[in-house]
Amino acid sequence: MDWFPDLGGDTPQNKAHLTEKVNALSNADFSEGKFPVVVYAPSYQASSIENFALFEYLASNGFVVISSPSRGTDTRWLEGGTTKDMETQSRDVEFLLKEIHKYEYIDFDRIALMGFSFGGISNAITVMKNRKISALVSLDGTERYNYPVLEKSPYFDLDRFNIPYVHFAQKDIPEEVLTSDKIPAELNYKFQLYDSLKYSNAYSYKLHDLTHSHFGSIGVLFAYRDKRQDKSDDKIMASYKLLSQHTLQFLNATLKNEEKAREFIENSPDKNGISETLILKKMKKSGTKEFDYNDFKDLALNQGYRDLIPLYKTIVAKNPTFKPEAWMLNKLGVRLSFNAGKLEQGINVFLLGVHIYPEWANLYDSLALAYLYNQDHKNAITNFKKSLELDPENQHAIDRLKELQK
Repeated sequence: MDWFPDLGGDTPQNKAHLTEKVNALSNADFSEGKFPVVVYAPSYQASSIENFALFEYLASNGFVVISSPSRGTDTRWLEGGTTKDMETQSRDVEFLLKEIHKYEYIDFDRIALMGFSFGGISNAITVMKNRKISALVSLDGTERYNYPVLEKSPYFDLDRFNIPYVHFAQKDIPEEVLTSDKIPAELNYKFQLYDSLKYSNAYSYKLHDLTHSHFGSIGVLFAYRDKRQDKSDDKIMASYKLLSQHTLQFLNATLKNEEKAREFIENSPDKNGISETLILKKMKKSGTKEFDYNDFKDLALNQGYRDLIPLYKTIVAKNPTFKPEAWMLNKLGVRLSFNAGKLEQGINVFLLGVHIYPEWANLYDSLALAYLYNQDHKNAITNFKKSLELDPENQHAIDRLKELQK
């Protein structure tokens, strides 16, 4: 509590928590195997350990949890919850997504993001940029309350928000607080992101005994209580436990594919034995999105533009109508070929192109030129000849062959 003197840790009620027994073990042995990982983004200018109790709970149930503090772009301070602040925290999250690859016990195919308050909106923009994330947990995330900040990002794209998503919201803010704190009443009911999602299985909960600060361990245990709206400590603790249990069930369902957990997140609260006086739930199912060229590029990028022909065959098996335009593949191949260090990737794209379009002369011409830049004259000659065979008037191929066959 000495780390957070402004939270009110000197009250008798808060000090009493220090005598409570916990089940944490010192120097516990590591379990063997690979485990799903939860990357956490904290609230506005907050510590990386703000939700330590939830972290411990998830870790004890087989999840690796990694977190970093919330810091600004140019200094340690954020600038008021701007789009720039959101992008900065998103990049911090992506840094952690890279760092997890240093740990051999992490399963890189089972990654979730979790965030509280401003960390929630930062994670929302991250999933629109990064296709390696499998699920998103938001603990009263700001994406519910400040949607315009999200929309201003150049990465904003609802079609790319296509993973399971759960948002836990605070109880309705009472009229007295709305008036005295000049809070818009629509924050109690408006949730534009949830309403706008088309390709995500989305779950929205409202916990009737929690206010905003109680979605973090530090807030639950040590923050001052607002007598205008906060419930009793017992109710807050019980509801935070409920929040933790629902978070675990969602992650078990989405990252571990556990059947009982899937049933739990699909059930209504009363079917799970939970009174609706404690929690309110709504959910929506994902629509079907047609696989398109951007989806293909994301998958190709994720595997470093290697093995593109097997990738294409796998895609077509699931999406028989998908066929990228020849000019699109040619443009992508040219861009990669002229990008430092990515010539081989460009060649792979051209090879896919001639596989799909064996009669398209320009693709062979581009492939030949890429081989030429790679000092592979034999393959360059072969493909310039193929291009000329398909288009006898291709002057570029004629000129190049004269140079190569001197």
